[in-house]
Amino acid sequence: MTQPSLPELLHAAVTAVGGTERPGQVAMAEAVAEAIDDGAHLLVQAGTGTGKSLGYLVPALAHGERVVVATATLALQRQLVERDLPRTVEALHPLLRRRPEFAMLKGRSNYLCLHRLHEGVPQDEEEGLFDQFEAAAPTSKLGQDLLRLRDWSDETETGDRDDLTPGVSDRAWSQVSVSSRECLGATKCAYGAECFAEAARERAKLAEVIVTNHALLAIDAIEGAPVLPQHEVLIVDEAHELVSRVTGVATGELTPGQVNRAVRRAAKLVNEKAADQLQTAAEGFERLMELALPGRLEEIPEDLGYALMALRDACRTVISAIGSTRDKSVQDEDAVRKQALASVESVHDVAERITNGSEWDVVWYERHEPRGGAAYRHSGASLRVAPMSVSGLLREKLFTDRSVVLTSATLKLGGDFNGVGASLGLGPEGAEGDDLPQWKGVDVGSPFDYPRQGILYVAKHLARPARDGDRKDMLDELTELIQAAGGRTLGLFSSMRGAQLAAEELRSRIPEYPILLQGEETLGELIKNFAADPRTCLLGTLSLWQGVDVPGPSCQLVVMDKIPFPRPDDPLMSARQKAVEEAGGNGFMAVAATHAALLMAQGAGRLVRASGDRGVVAVLDPRLATARYGSYLKASMPDFWYTTDRNQVRKSLAAIDAAAKQTEAAATE
Repeated sequence: MTQPSLPELLHAAVTAVGGTERPGQVAMAEAVAEAIDDGAHLLVQAGTGTGKSLGYLVPALAHGERVVVATATLALQRQLVERDLPRTVEALHPLLRRRPEFAMLKGRSNYLCLHRLHEGVPQDEEEGLFDQFEAAAPTSKLGQDLLRLRDWSDETETGDRDDLTPGVSDRAWSQVSVSSRECLGATKCAYGAECFAEAARERAKLAEVIVTNHALLAIDAIEGAPVLPQHEVLIVDEAHELVSRVTGVATGELTPGQVNRAVRRAAKLVNEKAADQLQTAAEGFERLMELALPGRLEEIPEDLGYALMALRDACRTVISAIGSTRDKSVQDEDAVRKQALASVESVHDVAERITNGSEWDVVWYERHEPRGGAAYRHSGASLRVAPMSVSGLLREKLFTDRSVVLTSATLKLGGDFNGVGASLGLGPEGAEGDDLPQWKGVDVGSPFDYPRQGILYVAKHLARPARDGDRKDMLDELTELIQAAGGRTLGLFSSMRGAQLAAEELRSRIPEYPILLQGEETLGELIKNFAADPRTCLLGTLSLWQGVDVPGPSCQLVVMDKIPFPRPDDPLMSARQKAVEEAGGNGFMAVAATHAALLMAQGAGRLVRASGDRGVVAVLDPRLATARYGSYLKASMPDFWYTTDRNQVRKSLAAIDAAAKQTEAAATE
């Protein structure tokens, strides 16, 4: 029997999931197959509606080597494991004459810990463990969540938090889960044989396809001990998110609350001298954190440096002491000791990293203002350290000994892949060099006819936005656009304050249109309510730029209040921009403009989610039409018909609204 061709396999898979084969999907599958066969690296831009998950799953399954698929969102992980993979495997089984196994793998804290559930949670203030079920009032939200978790533990096969519906609070989950540092280890734990996290790892070892998330992929790359099984192919979906997720994993944080928690946990497990040393160091650090330090610390102030060294040294002493003292009076001493050690090691590692003062790290101080504006206690202050860039790390750890495919609807910024490639540690496409991984970029397009389905409108007549300034002209324009569209508006704001002010103003100006605001309900509820009533408008910030998928008449106007450049006082972004400039590059274009282009491409992608969608993306910032960098930003967005004519846009919105109302009326007859 001859090996089936890739088009045959793709056709079988697409039919099985009830989809439609598209030219872009075929082109993607062919490019992925070629990259895997050659052991090469590929960046694929595949627009919304291409069906990119099958575009990479089919060639990966056909090749027969072990593949890891890393995604950024839970929604896509679920789609792959619950829908695409089961159907694709069944469809390809008769053709491939094998049935590939697949599994989901996440970080340990995503799984229910049976030891925590049955033996209790180590206390911070006292020795031993306490029963969280007795400690929480059964009528409280925490108590109810814990009782649900105990019942669920008898039913679940996976112990995966995301399989619990409805979910529970972070506080409740923390009572029944452990980090990898806190885990006793399967051989030392009384529940090791039943452990959900260990079972997930065992399933992954046997699987041909392992679905995971960007965070675990980052941990696998950063930490010495591998957490993912050996694999020959890595596919990174939603790859535009990878750099920020890896940066997040590589960022360390130190707060007075975190340090005091480590002191309490270690106090009864070490000798008095070691405990006093850590207590004194913690008090010194806490005093300094109450002061108003500047944002970025290009040089660590002398007194803070001494406090961090004292903290590092005290932690080192305690870590040694925890290993040499035993106290049989402590209930389940191994678990208490493990949690204390995890807390102290975490503080030690960040303190040591900051005191080492690597030129590749950025250190900054944050004071978090609470809602309501009241002065925050010191517990709201934090010291953070993050890598100046993760490109070197990714080049070294990601692109060696395997074929890597990165895909997203937004990888081609300003007309090419080089900007995203540089952030991933890749040189310009086609560049030669011993230390530069070779790669290829392919744009397979979109099944949508963007010039016919959408309009990009730039409000060129508005005043240039000033930072945190009053933008009455913008609010006037926004009001008129919403009225012309009959609601149906997704408002994307560059700051939460801007979204809140706009919501307040619109609710008084146009009360006939329901205005939903991010933060007032869960994101899922907001999107559900937005989709249910076409007259509704939904306003918000970052997660809405990337997380809204509402095809149909409920979203026919997407508004961006201004170009979403990073804030000038963002410590990490400003440090990265300065580093590019010192190296002779254009820091603004490499960092700020690239950041804005990625968000605008994602935001504009909210408009057209199906072949019948019509509408307008309105950017209420004249700089998109007048500034030199405007062409770069426009080239990063879908190829909509472009205009600055406000009257034409109002007429178009009114016509789209009228057509939608006609369709809605016909559907109800």
